[in-house]
Amino acid sequence: MAVGPTTRRRQLGADLRRLRELKGLTLEEAGARVGISKATLSRYETKEGTVKWPAVDALCREYGATDEERLALVELAKGAKIQGWWRSLADPIPESMNLMLTLEDEVVREDHYACMYIPGLLQTREYAEAVHRASEVQCPEREVQHMVDIRMKRQELLDREEPPHIWCVIDEAAIRRLVGGREVMRQQLDHLLAQSRRPHITVQVLPFARGAHAAAVGSFAVLRGQTRELDVVYVDLISGGLFMEKPQELDRYKLAFEYLSAQALDFESSAELIERISREP
Repeated sequence: MAVGPTTRRRQLGADLRRLRELKGLTLEEAGARVGISKATLSRYETKEGTVKWPAVDALCREYGATDEERLALVELAKGAKIQGWWRSLADPIPESMNLMLTLEDEVVREDHYACMYIPGLLQTREYAEAVHRASEVQCPEREVQHMVDIRMKRQELLDREEPPHIWCVIDEAAIRRLVGGREVMRQQLDHLLAQSRRPHITVQVLPFARGAHAAAVGSFAVLRGQTRELDVVYVDLISGGLFMEKPQELDRYKLAFEYLSAQALDFESSAELIERISREP
């Protein structure tokens, strides 16, 4: 799995904080030693905004980092400026989607719970178009096509040489909800079945019969990086979505996903239910 700019930036922030704390310095003390403000160093450590590699080099020297550590962090700082493919798009994209694309480009695993619609990475184009038209009723058709183009481009990560593992727990409501008409829905369910047979894609259905469950509040995704410090939770909202990365938030959603997976049908039974629903008149 290639390491992208956001992974580099977030890893850099975590490592700078670790080194400062090992040295026993406050943000103000460490910043004063290298000529940067407390606020600037705080942004470096909280993974926000750009970072200047000479400052990283100076900080590492003050923290007593080894040459190997210092050079590695300087390279992380330099690599954090590289931009993803979506930055070159002619039309703008929502900020929440920009962050999602950035994070998703670098994950090793994604855990999705979907209660309304099939997860975006597993949608057909026709299904995605119907979802966007329903969700953005005042959205012009050109913008609908632009957003769907981005969603289809996102799916290319599934065909990488080393793709992330995608694990989806899908509520039966999303499997049965008729989106785009009967033929569009049939094609979508057939596509979902085909994708579920790939070694890096796991699909489970959470049937109505299971009753109350751990995520009745709505859909979410846990985006997992190469280390725990890089994990992020995305919660789907009408306003665009919410990202969370505090340890207690991550633990809560990870545990919820474990419960959902345990309540859902096994892989074979899930496939049988999807196929049966797709053949219903």
